[in-house]
Amino acid sequence: MERRQMLGFLGVAAAAQTAMAAQPAQHSHTMAAQTLIAASSDCVVKGEVCLAHCHQLLGTGDKSMGPCAKSVSEMLALCGALRSLAAQNAPSLPKLAAVAMDACGRCEAECRKHEAHYPCKECGEACAACAAQCRKIASA
Repeated sequence: MERRQMLGFLGVAAAAQTAMAAQPAQHSHTMAAQTLIAASSDCVVKGEVCLAHCHQLLGTGDKSMGPCAKSVSEMLALCGALRSLAAQNAPSLPKLAAVAMDACGRCEAECRKHEAHYPCKECGEACAACAAQCRKIASA
């Protein structure tokens, strides 16, 4: 390797080292966003299953599932947006996290009333986990 190539290589290595040293501060925020993405994604997946279950029971005349279906629908809209903003690390993420935290709390409360139904139990647990992650972002 020629001296010029070696100096170029060392310059690139030094720049990479500097970038890696600066990364921990960014990394902690990125980890919080990644955790929120995972939690909101889990909420959306389990919420869609729960909502389908609610619709099925509503179709049979079980009106007790109406409030659950409404709270899940609200949660789905907010958690979908939350996941998108968390992926973008958007400036409005903390504000939406506060709103989503409330919606997830209401959804959890409704789903807990129907814990005998497995989809509702799963949705309630996912909402509790997502609300906890939202709390961290909203208060940051």
